[in-house]
Amino acid sequence: METVVFDGEDGSELEFGILEQTRVGGTNYLLVVDPDETENENGSAAYILKDISEDGDKDGCYVFVEDDTEYDAVYKVFAAMLEDIEFE
Repeated sequence: METVVFDGEDGSELEFGILEQTRVGGTNYLLVVDPDETENENGSAAYILKDISEDGDKDGCYVFVEDDTEYDAVYKVFAAMLEDIEFE
């Protein structure tokens, strides 16, 4: 699984495994999981990250999607893309 590393608010590094990526309404989104939790018998929590970088930025800048309406819309896209994975 491809991974991406983010800088946490406390200065720590957070590593996430990328399950899928998509573009909705001109914005890029990543569906990620904590790779250390994938061995968990209950599965792992999945998160949707939104790219807020400006055109011309060499690195992407991602934030957690917190708006419920935006989250629900992007969630439906990822759920359709990954029909064989059960989301709760």
